[in-house]
Amino acid sequence: MDEAGRDLVEALLRDQHPDLAELELREVAGGWDNRQWRLGTELAVRLPRSERAPSLLRTEQKWLPVLAGRLPLPTPVPVRVGEPSARFAHTWTVTRWVEGEPADLAPITDAGAAGTLACFLRALHRRAPADAPVSPTRGIPLAGLADAFTEWMAVLPEDLSADAAWEVWEKALAAPAWRGEPRWLHGDLHPANVTVRDGTLSGVIDFGDLCSGDPASDLSAAWILLPTGTANRLFDAYEDVDEDTVTRARGWAILRALCLIGIGRDGRLGLPGGKPTWEPAGRAGLVRALDPA
Repeated sequence: MDEAGRDLVEALLRDQHPDLAELELREVAGGWDNRQWRLGTELAVRLPRSERAPSLLRTEQKWLPVLAGRLPLPTPVPVRVGEPSARFAHTWTVTRWVEGEPADLAPITDAGAAGTLACFLRALHRRAPADAPVSPTRGIPLAGLADAFTEWMAVLPEDLSADAAWEVWEKALAAPAWRGEPRWLHGDLHPANVTVRDGTLSGVIDFGDLCSGDPASDLSAAWILLPTGTANRLFDAYEDVDEDTVTRARGWAILRALCLIGIGRDGRLGLPGGKPTWEPAGRAGLVRALDPA
């Protein structure tokens, strides 16, 4: 336990939310943009540690309470907002605790999770309002990420086919862009951002990248999160999906899997040392996305 971090959180709670200050506080391993502590049995505290984290927390604070009521899985709904102060210069949040292990530690093994995830995405992917967040890297036409894909291909494992990866990507680029109205998107559905209990999907966390755009970005989770051979189950249960969207989603899956592998190896986007559990999770998703079945 980082005692200095613990002392800071306890002081912030005493200052701004004293009715919560006596609850047991335990640091939780993991996190990228934010550090997290479990607070009592039902709550968590999230403090930003990256440059972009405060804006991500503000997105969660504004929009997740609006959306959470219609979502069929537990989410870390903000229940208190911490404001910048002399003690800590950024916003911070007290959220609901979501039970389960992250999927990078406990992969989903239950094929029925495809239906659970489809139900969640169908509930989330509704028309977004005009003032919904827009991301420069999520939910956008894949052509805008062509250079990034080329760079991430450098981490492709040597035993996997570069030709197959390029073929999936080029088909995704050639597919017609999303022409529907922008939909709400989670924006960052990967194994560290969902929770698992008894082998199945039990919750969705980290909504800081919540944005609007092409649902294919989120539907890449069919390969990134679900067991081998169950992607089509998700699309069948989701219902409102055409072949072009599936093609784009598979391209997104290749890109996202490569990102997981790269971050797992060396943490190139932030924390030094990488995220060791992300590399095997990314590889597993990549293998599934490359499978033509």
